[in-house]
Amino acid sequence: MKFQTIQQAIDRRGVATLTLVRPDKRNAMSAQMIDELTQAALALGADPAVRVVVLAAAGDSFCAGGDLGWMQDQMAADDATRAAEARKLAMMLAALNDMPKPLIGRVQGQAYGGGVGLISVCDVAIGVHTVRFGLTETRLGLIPATIGPYVVARIGVANARRVFASGRLFDADAAMRMALLAEVVAPDALDAAIEAEAVPYLACAPGAVAEAKALLRKLAPSPTPQDIEASINALVARWQSDEAVAGIAAFFAKEKPGWAQ
Repeated sequence: MKFQTIQQAIDRRGVATLTLVRPDKRNAMSAQMIDELTQAALALGADPAVRVVVLAAAGDSFCAGGDLGWMQDQMAADDATRAAEARKLAMMLAALNDMPKPLIGRVQGQAYGGGVGLISVCDVAIGVHTVRFGLTETRLGLIPATIGPYVVARIGVANARRVFASGRLFDADAAMRMALLAEVVAPDALDAAIEAEAVPYLACAPGAVAEAKALLRKLAPSPTPQDIEASINALVARWQSDEAVAGIAAFFAKEKPGWAQ
């Protein structure tokens, strides 16, 4: 399967690496990337040769969130198009979250907005100590909608109350305290740390790993279909808001929106 915004490789052991490759756009998620990530997640999940999946990124940023040009297109679209695009984003996150293979996040650079969402659907994520994170949507008049159920499930309500609406940035140590990251390492130790997470799964029965993940989703406070539907509706509504229009316009004009102090 050939992609343009992502790359995938599978080694002889069955460890697959799925890499975001829009480094010039800080790996922001475009409509094409959303589609390609969904296809890759479903294909890797169904491939019996794949034992573990590593979610990685090229360049200096892990993922800057949603591509603002894509968001701008949704605000100009009709209701049916907006709803369809929001659903594609939600289903991409669900495909990664529900993948029957262990998903390990390799966080080498900054992660904002949807990038935090991608980390939240990983079974475990390891990042370098220089990384910064933030749910920065509210700075643009938007909200962390479709990623919201997964972020809250990952970091808990108490942590979410601090970072979900404030747009504040936080560092790798704070991300580890929130359980967004499992471990923080030096940049030159990242690959070894990812390898150490992947290897134990290779001694486990693949079917048992898949069923253990499925059981965990039933036992844990996971997003329900109703939660996901509510997040889609919230994103569509926010795209239509005057604040979102003003916030995105200010970003492209390299100006502060009216509410920024």
